[in-house]
Amino acid sequence: MSDSSTLPPARLRPEAELARDALSAPVLARAARLARWAGPDTRVDAGGGLVEEQLPAAAEQLGLSGDDAAAYASEAWRIAVDTGLVEITDEEAGTVTAGEDLALLTGSPQDVLGVWLTALEAVLADASVPDLDDLVDAMAEGGEVDLSSLDWDPDAESEFLDGVLGNLYLLTVGEDGPGDAPVPLPALAASVIVPSDMGEPSNEVLEQVSDAMMRLDDQFRLLEPVGLVEYQPVDEALMADADEEPAAPVDEADVTRYGMVRLTPLGLYGLRARLLDAGFDAPAVGDLADKGADALLDGTAPFPPAAAHAETELWLAGRGPLDAARELLAAARGSDPGAPLRRLRCQQALSLVGAEAEPALREVLDDAELGGLARVWLTEHGARDVPAPPQEMVFWLTIDTVAAQLAAEGNSEELRALVEGLAQQHSGFFDTAWRVEHPATPDVLEAMGRLHPDKKIAKEARKAAFKARSQQGG
Repeated sequence: MSDSSTLPPARLRPEAELARDALSAPVLARAARLARWAGPDTRVDAGGGLVEEQLPAAAEQLGLSGDDAAAYASEAWRIAVDTGLVEITDEEAGTVTAGEDLALLTGSPQDVLGVWLTALEAVLADASVPDLDDLVDAMAEGGEVDLSSLDWDPDAESEFLDGVLGNLYLLTVGEDGPGDAPVPLPALAASVIVPSDMGEPSNEVLEQVSDAMMRLDDQFRLLEPVGLVEYQPVDEALMADADEEPAAPVDEADVTRYGMVRLTPLGLYGLRARLLDAGFDAPAVGDLADKGADALLDGTAPFPPAAAHAETELWLAGRGPLDAARELLAAARGSDPGAPLRRLRCQQALSLVGAEAEPALREVLDDAELGGLARVWLTEHGARDVPAPPQEMVFWLTIDTVAAQLAAEGNSEELRALVEGLAQQHSGFFDTAWRVEHPATPDVLEAMGRLHPDKKIAKEARKAAFKARSQQGG
């Protein structure tokens, strides 16, 4: 994905609900509890971590027991420091006090989510670091980590995890993806390893996918407690022999043993915030509700149908039907390359408006660009005395509709069927179509020539496209 990509819009939960999820996520809940526990007697080491003597009390405060209790308490303390929930007041003495940001956890939902996003960044940074045992083994003289002795590139590791999370985001927001359903870990690993144009993956590539799965298994175990994902880990029985790679899953039931991951609603919010920070156009349904009709039609142009429908419903909810229809129609005019798709989105929006909008549609019956879609709307809504369209308007609307479909879907099966239907319904279609004074006429006729399965008709379309281009002087 480039930073100029427009991603499908995310459907976010209300911020108050997300803030409640953030506060209940174990990572932030534990950090907040330790921040409230800390006082003048709390001591930290030179790195800001709790001194070893205080870890048992911190673990007890968190209700933790067992061999890992001290490690979890230490991690919770570090998150409290990283998020500003506690402050080191005297570095030499190693004393702390409650941080200013602790009050944010009882503030607005945006305040809470801001603290959670900081915690998320800290956990993501941890997830990109190899095992602590490897780091200890790699300590060079002088107490510095010798990265060259580790098979670890910090930038590459971070980029790998970002790529995986980006694909999980796309699968969650895309209408062709699983949506809220969990994604098998092998498929997610393959999405960043296997080239899209590769047929049968080689053994070397499959080995890379297997390695990536094991890395992701560790990483998602770390990311679940911060509330980013729900994760079903890889079945440890599959890794009983450390010298062997896990075998490929053999059926759908077996796939679940190789790990299943789902982005939570809070995780969706968090990844979208990170994508926005990285310069991506990552819209959310509802972003356009208070904008003008021009912003709605342009903004929803690249949206999948269901997302465009949801965004339009929110936009219409704040307006009266008649005013909304007039604003939509005014915004749909134009001869620029994006205009046909704007008019298609306008037509789709108007289909959600009731009969109260009829006067607005009658006002544009004589408009060269809008008269055709106005007649369609009036007829579909059972209006009386709808004037028949002149032939030039019918052909103009046809070219405009195909141009919009090309822009929305490319060479889809639906468009191919539309092209075949047009050529079949109108004898001599191409003799008239090349004369239509629409900026997209040559491109539409070329597309019809490319898409129509009948070679004779396809040749007629290409000839018509040549005439149209010559007529337009290009």
